[in-house]
Amino acid sequence: MVLIGEPDERAVAVLANCRRAMAEGGRILAVDVVLPPRNVPSPTRPFDLLMLTLFGGGGLRTEAEFRTLFAAAGVRLTQVIPTGSAITPMSIIEGVAT
Repeated sequence: MVLIGEPDERAVAVLANCRRAMAEGGRILAVDVVLPPRNVPSPTRPFDLLMLTLFGGGGLRTEAEFRTLFAAAGVRLTQVIPTGSAITPMSIIEGVAT
């Protein structure tokens, strides 16, 4: 699943629907761009502004923001794995049903 461009409420709803379909201990994977913390320069910053402009409320998120979304849906974020793509800096975000 990709949560980019989704407002927080919609992203939590999508994750919560997935969580309801999962067994305890099941894993969920999201593929998305993960912003570094606020004070860390990144080439993804302009892309974040573009996403906010295009989708009005849904942009790129930091790992901490993903952790909050996952927790609100009953999923514990376990790891963020950068894909190493030079074109689009995507990561695989793994969570476990709690």
